[in-house]
Amino acid sequence: MVQKYQSPIRVYKHPFELVMEAYERRFPTCHLIPMFVDSEVLEETESEDGSVHNVQRRCKLDVDAPRLLKRIAGVDYVYFSQENTLNKRERTLHIESHNETFSNRVIIHELCSYSAHPENEDWTCFEQSASLDIKSFFGFESTVEKIAMKQYASSIKKGKEIIEFYLNQLEEEGISHVPRWTPSLDAPSSSVTTKPVCATPKLLQLELNDVTNQPDDQMENQTGTPDDKLDADYIKRYLGDLTPLQESCLIRLRQWLQESHKGKIPKDEHILRFLRARDFNMEKAREILCQSLTWRKQHQVDYLLETWTSPQVLSDYYTGGWHHHDKEGRPLYILRLGQMDTKGLVRALGEESLLRHVLSINEEGLRRCEENTKVFGRPISCWTCLVDLEGLNMRHLWRPGVKALLRIIEVVEANYPETLGRLLILRAPRVFPVLWTLVSPFIDENTRKKFLIYAGNDYQGPGGLLDYIDKEIIPDFLGGECMCEVPEGGLVPKSLYRTAEELENEDISLWTETIYQSASVFKGAPHEVVLEIIDAASVITWDFDVCKGDVVFHLYHSKRAPQPPRKDPLVGQHSSITTPGGNNVQLIDKSWTLGLDYSMVESPLTCKEGESVQGSHVTRWPGFYILQWRFHTMPGSASTNLPRVDDVLASLQVSSHKCKVMYYTEVIGSEDFRGSMTSLESSHSGFSQLSHATSNHSQSSSMISR
Repeated sequence: MVQKYQSPIRVYKHPFELVMEAYERRFPTCHLIPMFVDSEVLEETESEDGSVHNVQRRCKLDVDAPRLLKRIAGVDYVYFSQENTLNKRERTLHIESHNETFSNRVIIHELCSYSAHPENEDWTCFEQSASLDIKSFFGFESTVEKIAMKQYASSIKKGKEIIEFYLNQLEEEGISHVPRWTPSLDAPSSSVTTKPVCATPKLLQLELNDVTNQPDDQMENQTGTPDDKLDADYIKRYLGDLTPLQESCLIRLRQWLQESHKGKIPKDEHILRFLRARDFNMEKAREILCQSLTWRKQHQVDYLLETWTSPQVLSDYYTGGWHHHDKEGRPLYILRLGQMDTKGLVRALGEESLLRHVLSINEEGLRRCEENTKVFGRPISCWTCLVDLEGLNMRHLWRPGVKALLRIIEVVEANYPETLGRLLILRAPRVFPVLWTLVSPFIDENTRKKFLIYAGNDYQGPGGLLDYIDKEIIPDFLGGECMCEVPEGGLVPKSLYRTAEELENEDISLWTETIYQSASVFKGAPHEVVLEIIDAASVITWDFDVCKGDVVFHLYHSKRAPQPPRKDPLVGQHSSITTPGGNNVQLIDKSWTLGLDYSMVESPLTCKEGESVQGSHVTRWPGFYILQWRFHTMPGSASTNLPRVDDVLASLQVSSHKCKVMYYTEVIGSEDFRGSMTSLESSHSGFSQLSHATSNHSQSSSMISR
C-alpha cells in the first residue's frame, strides 16, 4: 500500500529572498541535521541572465534503523538524488528527490516548494508532500514502513525550526533585508550555461524530501475559519496539536471533499472529529463522514437551529440546559435525568420530537465550541456533560423510553463523533447499573472512556466535581451557590398524552419533512422526473447526491406529455417500483425515438458514488422536460468482446445492479429570474434559499456543476 503525506501550507513571515539566504546557510554542514552524513554536488547550472539556478546533489543518510535490519539489507547508508531549481525572477524554489538505494524494492518520491505568498509579497509559503511505496524488503515491509514514516514525521516537525534558526542567526548579524533579483541590462534572457563546481561535501536539509500538489481551492477561505488559511499556525490555534501525519490526513480528506462535494465542504473542525473517531484512518473516516453529510443534507440539519422550534412541553418538562463552561473552557451541559418524566415526554411528543431536540442541543454545542475557541484563544472542539441521576428509578426503564434513548445514542454517535469531552454522572442510584447494562453496548468505546461515575455524595470529595468545574458555577441543587436555570421537570400531565396513531402519523410528517426525495436506479430501469414548462426562458434547477453506485444524468425535452406510470408494474411499458430505499419511476415510453419524440438538451453527465451535483438550465421552448438518472454501465474493451477485469470488479461492487440518488428539483419562473445565472435569486425559490445558505454554490446556464 502506498503511504502518502500532504502538509498544510506553512508560512514564514519573512521575504522570499531572506528565507533563501537562511536556506543556503544549511550548507555545507548543519549541526541540526545529524542524520544527513554528507551530500555531493554533481552538477550546477545557471541561466545566462542569472535568474535560474539549478543544483543536483547526491545525499548520504544514516537512517536510524535496527542494526540487524541494516545487516540483512547489506548497507549502512541510504543515498538520495536531489534536484533544486531556484527561479529568482518568479521567486520560487522547487526541490525534488528520490531514493537511489533499494529503488527496485522501495520507491520514495518527495518534493517541496518555497514561494512568495500570493497575498503578501513579504511572506514566504512552504508546502510539501511525499509518497512511500514498499514493494518488497526481505519480508520486513511492515517494519521498514514504520521506520520510514517515523523518521519522516520527525524530520518534518524539525524542518521549520531549522529555517527559523538561521533566520534568527541572520537577524543577530544585522541582516534583515536581501534585495530582490533584477535582470542585467546586457544579460541574455533565457539560455543556460553549465559551470564547473567543486564536489565538496554538503549536508541535505530535512525538508528536501517534500512535495507540493495542493490545489488552488485548498487556499480558499471558508465560512467560520480565519482568513490566514495558509499558515500552519492556524491548525495549532484552532484545531489543536496535530502530528505531521495527522495534519496530512486532514489536508488530504479536505482535498477529497473539495473534489467530490463542491460547495458543501464542512469546516476543518468537523472533518477532524471524524478522523479522530477512526484513529485517523482515512478510508474509514471518509466513509462515515460522507454518510453523515448525506444525512445532514437529507434532514436539513444545518438549518435546524433556525427552522425548528422546541414544543412547549419540552420547554416545561425537559430537564436539561447549557450552564457556563468547565475549567478547560468547554461548554457545560447539565441534564437532570433523574427528575425527567421520560415516559411522559415520549407519550406526549413522540420519539422524533425528542430526537430533533437532542440534535438541536448538539448543533448548539458545536456553535458554543466555536465561540469558546475565540474567547479562550485555544481550540475547544467538544463539551462537558453533567448528568444528575438523583430520582432515577424503575420508571425510567420504561421500554419505549429506553428504545428512544438507544436510537438517539445511535444517531448522535454516527453524526457527532468526538464532541463529548467528558461525561460526569453524579448521584448514581442502585438502579443505574441496570440502565448502564442496557445502553453501554451502543456507546463507542472511546466515548465510554470519558465517563466518570459518582455514587451518592462522592462527587463532593477528592477527584470530584471541583476538579472539573469552578466552585463559583456549581449548581445550587448540587450544593453550590450558582442558580441554575435548568427546569426542575416533574410529571407530564396525561392530558397531553397522544395516541399511538397520532404519534405515528406525526413522526412520519416530522422526520420526512425534507425537500429532498430518494429514488432507486436499476440496471435497465432509470428514474425519471417530468416538469411542465409553460413559459420559455424559465429556469430548471436541480441538486442531487449520488448515495450509492454510479449514475448518468440526462435532461430531455418533449412536446408530448409522458404518460404517468401505471399502478401495476407488470402491465404495459411504464413502471413504478417502490422500495424501502426509495421509488423508481419510468416515464419515457419505450416506443419513443430519441430525436423524433423527444430530444436531449443537456450533455449526459457521469456521476460517481458520493458526488454532489448542482445545475440549472434555461428553457428555450415550452413543453415537458424530463430529468433522468440512468444506471452507469462500464464500457467494454473496444478490441475484444470479453469483459475487462476492471469492468467485472466494478460490476461486483454494485450489489444487485442498484443505485440510489437523493434529489431536489425546482422550476423558477421567468418573472423571478433576474437576468444573472450567477445568482438565481428568487423569493419563491427554496432551492435559492438553500444555495444562499450554503457557501461556495455555483450555478450557470446550461451547465451541471459538481
